[in-house]
Amino acid sequence: MTSHAPKQPWLIEFILLGAIWGASFLFMHLGAAEFGALPTAGVRVAIAAAFLLPLLLARRQMPALARHWKKILFLGMLNSGIPFACYSYALMSISTGLSALLNATVPLFGALVAWIWLKDRPHRLKIMGLLIGFIGVAMLAWGKASFKPDASGLSSGWAVVACLVACLCYGISASFTRRYLQGVPSLAVASGSQIGATLGLALPTLWLWPTTPPSTTAWLALVAVGVLCTGVAYVLFFRLIENVGAASTLTVTFLVPVFAVVYGLIFLGEVVTPWMLTCGAVILCGTALSLDLFKLRRPSGSA
Repeated sequence: MTSHAPKQPWLIEFILLGAIWGASFLFMHLGAAEFGALPTAGVRVAIAAAFLLPLLLARRQMPALARHWKKILFLGMLNSGIPFACYSYALMSISTGLSALLNATVPLFGALVAWIWLKDRPHRLKIMGLLIGFIGVAMLAWGKASFKPDASGLSSGWAVVACLVACLCYGISASFTRRYLQGVPSLAVASGSQIGATLGLALPTLWLWPTTPPSTTAWLALVAVGVLCTGVAYVLFFRLIENVGAASTLTVTFLVPVFAVVYGLIFLGEVVTPWMLTCGAVILCGTALSLDLFKLRRPSGSA
């Protein structure tokens, strides 16, 4: 075995993960337009759970889920249920590109939560990255700060808040996993979390189920976001962590907004303004600093 063997598969899987997660904003937009926010999230996690559960059984990791089921099911709402509902709501009034740029702040929230909760104090460069990143968020959100409802009863300001709540949930869930689920097989955590989110969203999904039957397009969008953007993406994500380490894998954050913006331009005719690109560059610069990317070496199979 040579050290050069894994480079090409790593690159292919890395780009594929960015493309898949970028598409999740498009699919959620299509689904939420007809299903509504909570049913979109509920159907997404139910489909993902149905996809991942057979893999869990095939890998014989059900005992791991059974040992930690309370924490894993709770994590499901924190890591999937609430964020997916927030993004589904946001995508009903803001563009996929804007929501994806806001999603790029997840590492910033992760570092901030780890600092406050786990006392994982960042060094000066990371602190600078946090400040720059959140300044970029403030710049991006400022132009969308209107909380006045439009004709549909929605507002772009609340949509931005929903995206940031989702990012905060992701940041908390990362520290929660590190604190309480370290060493638990990743497939057990991924599968169990989707089951937990499905259970948590079941009643709201049924209560708010649309009276008008959703179209085939909306159903296909939710199947795609459930199977591809959640089930398959989790498998790729954890494979990358195992093969190249968490630090390298987290840099996929930079690819996701690029793909999301391109999909929005091609399939939805969305407009990307120079201000959005400027703010996005500030956010990504801050994220790079917070992830220590300026010290990150080429992936060599270890974190």
